[in-house]
Amino acid sequence: MNLPRRSILRLAAGAAVLPPFARVALALDYPTRPVRVVVGFAAGSAFDIMARLIGQWLAERLGQPFVVENRSGAAGSIATEAVTRARPDGYTLLVTGSPDAINATLYDNLSFKFVRDIVPVAAIGRAPNVMVVHPSLPAKTVPEFIAYAKAHPGKISMASAGVGSASHMSGELFKMMAGVNLVHVPYRGQAPALTDLLGGQVQVDFSTMPPAIAYIKAGKLRALAVTSPARFDALPEVPAMAEYLPGYEASLLTGLGAPRDTPAEIIAVINKATNGALADAKIKTQLETLGNTVLPGSPSDFGALIAEETDKWAKVVKFANIKPE
Repeated sequence: MNLPRRSILRLAAGAAVLPPFARVALALDYPTRPVRVVVGFAAGSAFDIMARLIGQWLAERLGQPFVVENRSGAAGSIATEAVTRARPDGYTLLVTGSPDAINATLYDNLSFKFVRDIVPVAAIGRAPNVMVVHPSLPAKTVPEFIAYAKAHPGKISMASAGVGSASHMSGELFKMMAGVNLVHVPYRGQAPALTDLLGGQVQVDFSTMPPAIAYIKAGKLRALAVTSPARFDALPEVPAMAEYLPGYEASLLTGLGAPRDTPAEIIAVINKATNGALADAKIKTQLETLGNTVLPGSPSDFGALIAEETDKWAKVVKFANIKPE
């Protein structure tokens, strides 16, 4: 049947109006089936633990399972690539943050552009690292360590959880700002790095907080500073690095992202639910036990943090000429 031109234009105009209403309706029903939460690191990692903690809350509040899927490799980039290729319908989320911000500069052959292809949904928290040394090292403070390192250039081994890891980048930022020459020794994870630090095979590590605290309190490792801007409640006697190197800050930012073009209405649903989790006393305590300061806020707030991280670590990667393994 042939329609008058005016009718065709009216139908076209109506079709143009439909998608927003359809998206709102979709958001009101969301989710109607399980949601996949992709983690770029192995089970038991900081990202994995936080994904399961927040995922359980979201499942209970939104009425559908939030299923954690571990896709480790390439410092999280394998998982990120998988999410960029997923349908932008709210049923695939990515646990994202500092690793992706670092990888954006560290890897020059990625098939995606992180800040373009992953949209921010909600921040979860920030967790500082802690600079720990073997007790045999004569330095008992950061200034003493810097003086000792400058007197022994290239003689101090700095362990990390791997090239481009949070511990590695924290150490490289320290090297850049303090002007010291430390020999980087990458490991396949934080646990083996701490094992060799305890054994004296390496002398310093900018370790993630949870695995290091017990060794610090037992006197097996000496904590010189935390990498947050201020002192950390779990180690109140340990200075913040910024007390010695003004402007120093290095922490593991964690949050949720989604594929580009995911409807804003669905992102708003997930953001609201995630903020509800961060306001819950039990969840907040569990996150703080893992070393996190919770970060409630809007998707744009998280996006601003991601942009800051990406810019900061790009400078460190380029300054130190860091190359992926």
